[in-house]
Amino acid sequence: MSILTTGPIEPISSGEFDIPVTDPERRADVEQKHSIVSEFLRTHRYDAMLLQRPHNIAWFTAGADVSRGGSSQPTAALFITPEARVVVTSDTDSAEIFDRHLSGLGFQLKERPWREPRYGLAEDLCRGRAVAGDTGFGPTQDISAHLGRMRIPYTSLECERSRRIGRCVAHAVEATARQCLPGQTEAEIAGEVAHRMIKQQITPERIQVWADGQSEQYPHWSYGNDRVERYVVIAVVGRRWGQCVAASRTVCFGDAPEELLMGYQRAALVQTTGMFFSQPNWELFETWKRVRRIYEKYGCPDEWRRAEQAEIIGYDVCEVPVVPDSEFRIESRMAVHWHPFVGPALLSDTILVADNGFDILTPPEDWPRLQIDVKGITVIRPAILRREE
Repeated sequence: MSILTTGPIEPISSGEFDIPVTDPERRADVEQKHSIVSEFLRTHRYDAMLLQRPHNIAWFTAGADVSRGGSSQPTAALFITPEARVVVTSDTDSAEIFDRHLSGLGFQLKERPWREPRYGLAEDLCRGRAVAGDTGFGPTQDISAHLGRMRIPYTSLECERSRRIGRCVAHAVEATARQCLPGQTEAEIAGEVAHRMIKQQITPERIQVWADGQSEQYPHWSYGNDRVERYVVIAVVGRRWGQCVAASRTVCFGDAPEELLMGYQRAALVQTTGMFFSQPNWELFETWKRVRRIYEKYGCPDEWRRAEQAEIIGYDVCEVPVVPDSEFRIESRMAVHWHPFVGPALLSDTILVADNGFDILTPPEDWPRLQIDVKGITVIRPAILRREE
């Protein structure tokens, strides 16, 4: 390896929608998810499933956003049987949900006035049935762990969307890094990257801005009023259609300090090793062994202990953690977010595992690049952007 420089539910509401299909690919994706849920209900002897968490609803609906103003507060629930899929909501939200998010996808409506609690309607639907759910609500059985496994790997539609999201996320981070200036606060830079993401309809799920090496002490830092003097690392997780993609970039004003440059080169080697060995049918511990060997080979054997290194990412920021002894088996069409720390340096990017290799979902665009060779394969990674002070 060398371094040079992606039976129908009862009762059915009269508000049943019969709208022409406007997005056949998305309709097919929803039908596929419905088949997965129906098979689960059959094999586990449930009558229905109640979904209330926005990321699970986004998964089942192929991207509907039922959160209130982009928050974690849902405006609807889904009640699913093998024969029907029903939106449970209030009269305040039903028009937006069906006009903007679910038109032509075969969903039915059960609604109540906004002044009546939605959980009352959900309880009525669950009464007398064996119901699986994602919150442990009332009479339901919490099957969140099973749902996590249903959400991965991606469908073909989700793979294509993840590529689109990744390009937008990388563009927003790079544009922000190219424009930031010494003396700006971390919070000001965070605001600029959030602005660029929102313009592309990417919801900022997480934003982290570290001025002058704060990541070495605070790996989970978000941002504050500290001012950037020598260099800054910008890392984000963006969400669209319910799917998450992550990336980071580093910009230095003047020459990079030696500790940053050395840490960055080693982190790039670690990250690329993780990407390359995120291979179909490998268990995570097999990938981890290769990553740990690079830490040892380049003289930083304990750096991996500081913070998380990677996770399977999807509708949840962490679908499956990458940890040393995990026997979880990687499959094609899973997205993996690799983000190793070495000293003050961090590299964060997302890949999509393929049958023969991987796609980088957040490739560098207008950005300096490194070439890293692994087993004869050259992988392009973002370098540190140097700007004059």
